[in-house]
Amino acid sequence: MSVLLIGGDKINKITQLLKSLGVDNTIHWDSRRNSTSHKKIPKDTDLVIMLTDFLKHNSMSYFKKYAKKNDIPYICTRRGTASIESEFTKFLNAKS
Repeated sequence: MSVLLIGGDKINKITQLLKSLGVDNTIHWDSRRNSTSHKKIPKDTDLVIMLTDFLKHNSMSYFKKYAKKNDIPYICTRRGTASIESEFTKFLNAKS
């Protein structure tokens, strides 16, 4: 499974958590530059995780619309590992 993580800076714990939950590939965009808000989500992305603590509202809206248009599931959550694990588990259960 390939996950695009948008937002945040220090994501080592998050990537370790995702790996333990079965994610093979994690791509990270920190969203500090305005140019991030106009990137295209890679086609092989299975899930987009947006960290709401570190993402501008307009950027989040852009990525949500892009994901919906291209049938890519997404999660909007806070940066805490407990929040991410909870939302990711809900995603996996809904997918099954």
